[in-house]
Amino acid sequence: MKKFNFCIPCLVLVTLLLSCNNKKLTEVVEVPLPTAQEKISLGIPDDVKANEGSFQLEKLPYSYDALAPNISATTMEMHYSKHYLTYTNNLNRALAGTVLENLTIEEILSKLDVNDANIRNNAGGYYNHTLYWQCMAPKAGGLPQNILAETITTDFGSFENFATLFKNEATKQFGSGWIWLVVDKAGKLQVTSTQNQDNPLMRNALIPGTPILALDVWEHAYYLDYQYRRKNYIDAFFSVINWKKVAENYDAAIKK
Repeated sequence: MKKFNFCIPCLVLVTLLLSCNNKKLTEVVEVPLPTAQEKISLGIPDDVKANEGSFQLEKLPYSYDALAPNISATTMEMHYSKHYLTYTNNLNRALAGTVLENLTIEEILSKLDVNDANIRNNAGGYYNHTLYWQCMAPKAGGLPQNILAETITTDFGSFENFATLFKNEATKQFGSGWIWLVVDKAGKLQVTSTQNQDNPLMRNALIPGTPILALDVWEHAYYLDYQYRRKNYIDAFFSVINWKKVAENYDAAIKK
């Protein structure tokens, strides 16, 4: 019998029965019990500040862990304090000293030169993420109500039809991009997608319109939680959609 000792206070004995040449051997190994789970230290969204410039971060309307388990605190902190912050700082640097510097983000997106990759990508990254945060909330999901619900039924046949169309568009999106519910120029709801950080406010949009709901399908939005299973992330997104905010976005869009 062999005995291995570990200098750790809490030990558990594991007994293994081995058969060798018809002889039964008993091996006792002292294995340390797992220690208390290490807590991940998360920051506070309000502590994240962009550098001076035309735009500041949109305040995250909930804590990093508020959308768990659908979107983890680790993903939210990385996404908000790293990716979103970087787009904001890059946008401010790109706009400094240009004719776009004092415009709203919506005006910038509608006027920018799509051949200017720096402003295009960072203005899109700032606007897209800002809308994305607003479109989610803890204890949300469910179904839209009132006028928005009626319009979805009118324009898509049913909420189920809309959800299927939106999820399919997100699932088939190749590579990085965004999925949108927009109010088009005729006032009708449409589902569309854009690549990278483009959005329906830009001149190159296949379906121009005012976005009222945005889903980020870049891998950094879901890979820590779902790995390659993007479909699971898309389903989880429907559990945190803030339909009240989407309805407010719709009301504002049809009044323009």
